[in-house]
Amino acid sequence: MIAARNRQLDRATTTQGTEPSEAELIERAKRGDAEAFQALYDKHKRRVYSLCLRMTANTAEAEDLAQEAFLQLFRKIATFRGESAFSTWLHRLSVNVVLMHLRKKSLPVVSLEETTQGTEEDSPKRDFGADDIALAGSIDRMQLQRAVDDLPPGYRTIFVLHDVEGYEHNEIAKIAGCSIGNSKSQLHKARMKLRDLLKMNRAEKAAKSRVG
Repeated sequence: MIAARNRQLDRATTTQGTEPSEAELIERAKRGDAEAFQALYDKHKRRVYSLCLRMTANTAEAEDLAQEAFLQLFRKIATFRGESAFSTWLHRLSVNVVLMHLRKKSLPVVSLEETTQGTEEDSPKRDFGADDIALAGSIDRMQLQRAVDDLPPGYRTIFVLHDVEGYEHNEIAKIAGCSIGNSKSQLHKARMKLRDLLKMNRAEKAAKSRVG
């Protein structure tokens, strides 16, 4: 009886000529509606793929992981309670899929052996959570993306989560399974490495222009 009523409501939404809301699609997908799930997939696939690509810097892996994220979504959508935005919930699910993949490849997402110690000569004294002014200037987008892709996987993951996706360090600590201090340390080192890579890229570009 309830199932029949749900189907009637779904048909009513369609016949009214209005697009179903995301909340309606989610409820229908929870009941096993394949068309509703397809609609959710179409709506979010590009963002999920982009996230996977930024974290892995590998198009083939990103495609596989995006598919895996939606398989996980299909299995777990019934557990979505609406306590956060659906896009946020899917985003976290996708991040966890990528992190699990990196762990299986034995690529340390966060090395707990890394410390923040160093002498004043070889390590500038700064707040690890502060913005890096050297990276905040106008940098060619493609050049920056290439430099991010060249970061070691652990550094790249923390950099993407914090500086690109906007996660706070306490959130990164929870999803990556590390301490807040460790997340800050990894971000600091990622930014330093990025700055070095960008300097190298600029120097190579200048050298080529002189030769040309």
